[in-house]
Amino acid sequence: MNLYISDLHFGHKNVIVYDHRSFVDVDEMDHVLIELWNARVCNDDHVYIVGDLCYKNDHPEQWYLRQLKGHKHLVIVNHDSRLLKNEEAMAYFESVEPLMRITDGDEGIVLCHYPLACWNGEEHGSWHIYGHIHGKGRTERYDVAAYMRGKERALNAGCMINNYAPASLKELIANNEKYWKPFN
Repeated sequence: MNLYISDLHFGHKNVIVYDHRSFVDVDEMDHVLIELWNARVCNDDHVYIVGDLCYKNDHPEQWYLRQLKGHKHLVIVNHDSRLLKNEEAMAYFESVEPLMRITDGDEGIVLCHYPLACWNGEEHGSWHIYGHIHGKGRTERYDVAAYMRGKERALNAGCMINNYAPASLKELIANNEKYWKPFN
């Protein structure tokens, strides 16, 4: 099974406040994120991390990665530069690209951390799975969030709107519909 998630920000203390995450501290957040990941992911699953795995983390990146089940694929972005320099951590990934085109069953998918205004295959029904704007509908990125809400086949993989666990395509669709409904 293919699963998707972005903006985990393992080790990032300030993301708890920024995203209004209901964790006491970064240790609790990291523990819960790992626990939820492993409760959802089987060893044979492919998990596409759509950027921002770790940030300002005290533990080395491999400390997190070795605890996470599944075949991991990374869409690299702004907060992944330290990770990219860590050879031991990078060995945990089966693929690493700034943009990926994959298939999930019969569905074409374009993965990019940054929300795209248009993507290859959009006119033929492909999906765009992104992160970066976290899940906030009313932030300085409101215009981007509002625009992306209007894109029928664009899905935010941010962990904060997907129950802090990797989600299937079907679950991403349902979670995005539920999350964006109050803003429409």
